Amino acid sequence: MIWLPLGFFLTALSYASVGFGGGSTYSALLALVGFDYRLLPLVSLACNIVVVTGSTVRFARSGVIPWRRALIVSLVAAPLAFLGGLTPIKQATFLFILGLSLVAAGLALLLPRAPEAEAQPHPAARYMAFAAAPLGYLAGLVGIGGGIFLAPLLHLTRWAKAREIAATTSLFILINSAAGIVGQLAKNGPERLAEAMGGVLPLLIAVVIGGQLGSLLALRFLPERVIRWLTAALTIWAGSRLLLG
Repeated sequence: MIWLPLGFFLTALSYASVGFGGGSTYSALLALVGFDYRLLPLVSLACNIVVVTGSTVRFARSGVIPWRRALIVSLVAAPLAFLGGLTPIKQATFLFILGLSLVAAGLALLLPRAPEAEAQPHPAARYMAFAAAPLGYLAGLVGIGGGIFLAPLLHLTRWAKAREIAATTSLFILINSAAGIVGQLAKNGPERLAEAMGGVLPLLIAVVIGGQLGSLLALRFLPERVIRWLTAALTIWAGSRLLLG
């Protein structure tokens, strides 16, 4: 099924270019081809980690991660991501929540960004750690990083500058994807990891290449707004397919 690695490559490229991992769309693509829903979050979260690790390292080297605030937001959400991964869920419920999450995530990408010049954060910005907690639970439950929901909230409240928000989102996705995997393995057994990873090496290679190209090159050729619109269109399409069956 040659189109699946291509879909993972394009997803990693587009999501990495705006600071995300792409776990939501990986999950949708796997669900659409009938992949075992119990193993699906493990593959999606692993792909997330592959994509955002490189982004996080680059952000750290450039000194743009606001470490204290970024770690607070991420570490508050991480235990909830573990609990989400630990939560039993039926296939129909899983696919419904995943589809709804994708549509919401796509719409969130279309929300207007606050102008960079507006330096003063909104009063709601100080409560982002509380908002991050349920996002962590959702991340672990359906195998997404949660950053695609967090980033619009950070932009709307002018929590930080755009580059710092992208860096925070990458760290958030990395930590919560790892916590989600631990929860999934605790629920289904550690042997599930080998079962999930069997045969998906082409997908992992695709996201490595796509993630590197996305974070290094994509923004040099396409405006961020265009990339966000394309990503939103793909995300909403995939979510709608799941919801409509």
